[in-house]
Amino acid sequence: MNEPAAGAPEEERRIAVPEAERQRPGAPEERGRLRPGAPEEEEQPRSGTERQRPDAPEDGERQRPGAPEDGERPRPGVPEEEWRRLDPRTLLATAAVLCGVAGGAGVPVALGLAGSRPLWQAVAWVLLLLLGGTGADSVRLRRTRYRVGPDRIDLHTGLLHLKRRSLARERIRSVDLTANPLQRVLGLVKVRIGTGEHSGGDAALALELVARAEGERLRRALLARAAAPEDPRHDGALAVLDPRWIRYAPVSFVAPALGGAAAGAVMQVSEWFGAQGEVIDWIGERFSSVAIPWMILWLVLVATAVGAVGALGLWIEMWWNYRLEREPGGTLRVNRGLLTARSVSIEERRLRGVELVEPLGVRLFGAARVDAVATGLAEKDEDKHGDLKNLMPAAPRPLADRVAAQVLREPEPPTATPLVPHPRAARNRRIRWALWSVLAPAALLAGLGLLLTPVLLYVAAGWTAVLTPLALLLARDAYRNLGHGVGGGYLVTRSGTVRRTTVALQRSGVIGWTVKQSYFQRRAGLLTLTATTAAGAGAYEILDAGRSQGLAFAAEAVPGLLTPFLEPAGTPETPKTPETPEARSTEG
Repeated sequence: MNEPAAGAPEEERRIAVPEAERQRPGAPEERGRLRPGAPEEEEQPRSGTERQRPDAPEDGERQRPGAPEDGERPRPGVPEEEWRRLDPRTLLATAAVLCGVAGGAGVPVALGLAGSRPLWQAVAWVLLLLLGGTGADSVRLRRTRYRVGPDRIDLHTGLLHLKRRSLARERIRSVDLTANPLQRVLGLVKVRIGTGEHSGGDAALALELVARAEGERLRRALLARAAAPEDPRHDGALAVLDPRWIRYAPVSFVAPALGGAAAGAVMQVSEWFGAQGEVIDWIGERFSSVAIPWMILWLVLVATAVGAVGALGLWIEMWWNYRLEREPGGTLRVNRGLLTARSVSIEERRLRGVELVEPLGVRLFGAARVDAVATGLAEKDEDKHGDLKNLMPAAPRPLADRVAAQVLREPEPPTATPLVPHPRAARNRRIRWALWSVLAPAALLAGLGLLLTPVLLYVAAGWTAVLTPLALLLARDAYRNLGHGVGGGYLVTRSGTVRRTTVALQRSGVIGWTVKQSYFQRRAGLLTLTATTAAGAGAYEILDAGRSQGLAFAAEAVPGLLTPFLEPAGTPETPKTPETPEARSTEG
């Protein structure tokens, strides 16, 4: 065995391999080199001592599988980075938060602790908690480090409970940046790196906190992909904020919900202080000369007005500074937020379509919201600031269609495709549902009125008189909104009345069909088709389509997927015609 010359540089040392074994096909060049893809425990150097790279990480960390060893050059253009730490200004953010907590809750606690002891002792306890919290965060800061390599990103953290996280860069699907007002003042951002899996917090890496420039660098580096073809018509800014869109905020469902929440909060807080009875008496005095129905109406109007104001404030916080743009490399980026700034990135290769959402109030004003149908999107972010799939707030419907077309790189918006109406039997089903939902509770109230008190009879009569026309109106509207069609490479379906949705789904993204028929649907000659996909909600329904109509549409929209389960309709007496396919039974 040839020994290396004494004094040879460390990077030139090699473990000798017998010549016969070196020439054996498939034998490794170096016995001491870690086999690609092998587990970390299999690294067994043949030499008497185990060498460690000069730049090996501290704390005895072993070499990451697949990392280049001494003498190996990193990939061209993708250099291996050194370990980095979080920004030291994180301690300032933590101290500021603890000061706020101490001022808002610590001072009252200190006064309560004072009692028979000197006040300075209670204040000292509060200061001790403040210093302890900052010190603990300092330890976390020192024990947290991350590294971006050519193939993986690593995150090491923890003191007593050590965590070693590593994500393959090819699995990274999103890099989102978030900064609250304090963090924005300090120039810091929180970076959340997601893999598109819905397996809880372990599916993502979070860096709290790094400098804003470092966050932008990480986002660009981790989302770098092969450049998509440039299209001057659809590249750059696709949509920017128009302040006039704020007029759609009070007519959304958020307004009444906020109004009800405000009323409930007033009653809850008054109960905490034992003043709920006084609040109720005060309201009763203001409406002492008003009939109870009018009092209820006035209270509903006040709650709605309060909710509308709250909806305006929430809209401003969520959508101010909004901008939707397409970046080089095929990434859609949504920037928004007044106080808390957010940046959400969606790779176009994960995009399978778009969804136009039109709540009833927004639809009456001719507006719609645009959502993305993409793989690997969580329902909401960790800070509960809204859906990550939102591409655009409620805006005029023609503008929403145009933005949807630009997002999909289509000359015409698929969401504006003319849709095929559904049979009249679908309308009859909705009318029956509407009448049943109104008359069943009315009959129950009437029965209780006959047994208990005549007042319930009047309630049942008012219930029926007011809600029956409204239910019938919604039923007819729900039927008019039913439709399906094919627009280019997209399957389009629409349904709903209180919340109407129009989905344009890539036909190539449909991986399966589910055909369902209830007993009443079979009698009416209807069925429900469900297009299964790996994106968005995972399944999109075509409700109450005609039997032959629905099956023919499914066979046309995704050729070959449903064809093996179809056979031409007909009987032994009449020849089968391929124009009307029927579902072939798979039973015995």
